[in-house]
Amino acid sequence: MTVRTDTDSPALDRLRTLIRQNGPISVADYMAFCLGDRTHGYYPTRDPLGASGDFITAPEVSQMFGELVGTWLRALWASWNVSGPLRLVELGPGRGTLMQDVVRVLARDGDRFAELSVHLVETSPVLRQNQKDALADAIARGLSVRWHDSLDDVPDGPVQFIGNEFFDALPVRQFVFGASGWAERVIGLDGDSLAFGLRPAGLDHTAAPPGLPPPVPGDILEISPAREALAQDVGRRIAASGGAGLFFDYGSAPWGYGDTLQAVQRHAYVDVLAEPGEADLTTHVDFSALARAFARGGTTCPPVLTQADFLLAMGLLERAGQLGHGADAATQDMIRDAVERLAGPAQMGHVFKAICVTDREPGPYPFDGKTVRKSDGQPSG
Repeated sequence: MTVRTDTDSPALDRLRTLIRQNGPISVADYMAFCLGDRTHGYYPTRDPLGASGDFITAPEVSQMFGELVGTWLRALWASWNVSGPLRLVELGPGRGTLMQDVVRVLARDGDRFAELSVHLVETSPVLRQNQKDALADAIARGLSVRWHDSLDDVPDGPVQFIGNEFFDALPVRQFVFGASGWAERVIGLDGDSLAFGLRPAGLDHTAAPPGLPPPVPGDILEISPAREALAQDVGRRIAASGGAGLFFDYGSAPWGYGDTLQAVQRHAYVDVLAEPGEADLTTHVDFSALARAFARGGTTCPPVLTQADFLLAMGLLERAGQLGHGADAATQDMIRDAVERLAGPAQMGHVFKAICVTDREPGPYPFDGKTVRKSDGQPSG
């Protein structure tokens, strides 16, 4: 498939040069360039969130999301027999909205809160400034907040990780099964336009993850070495020093074949090759592969929950009732809409999942295997 663009851009010109010099690039390399290039990349050069941006995440939908994550962290924190500094690390913190709401809940613990340090893994100068603005009041009250370019820069020690829509943006490689076996999907040039193609992959039939049926011609396999390497590092840190992690993203468990690469611009899907560097590129997360990667680091993952099951178990409806009590009709409608957006089966509730990684068994509530699943019907505010 070839995508012809009406206008050139510096990012497209740079990609053309790279491809002409080195040959077609993998989907993973294309994603890494489009999302992360310091000069032309999507995230380093803009704030993509909100109604005026390209997409809205759960923390931006309602404060309830971050408050319930904070409630979960606070309960976990209270169960720890840990003395000394505690590190709360957020991967891909966006505008800082999630951490702002989480910190507001954790601040209720007074003396323990004074032992907390926040570490934000963020490379975008634009988003770093937004995060500083969001956390300005907490910083003024003495909260230690530090920014890091990568997880490698975060000091070791007891840690709680959080992340929302982080793993979906890490690059993936795509492979297409055909008569000669697996071939890697690549991006080259058709004239001056970007185009998908294939090159020999060197994979055998065992490349598919455990549990998948044998591939048939046309099946597409997505693998994310970057995603799995980072998850393994998270697991290693938790296993070494104690702690847990909680991550939300969209995807499947168990996994299957399919092309999930997508581009979003101005709240609509666009062609992934049309405007490199100008749209958000993501893929669905293979939560089974993510759990295996965490386990290789030395931790365990209880069964994955839907976002709806997590939020409802943590008291989404009760919190909505508190916020709506005594409010005017317009505010109550807004709260009901937020509940539906966060937990409704036709919206974020089912396609988004919550995965917990921990150094102990059983997993913390509601990942303890005792949670009653509440998300089969429509939630009400």
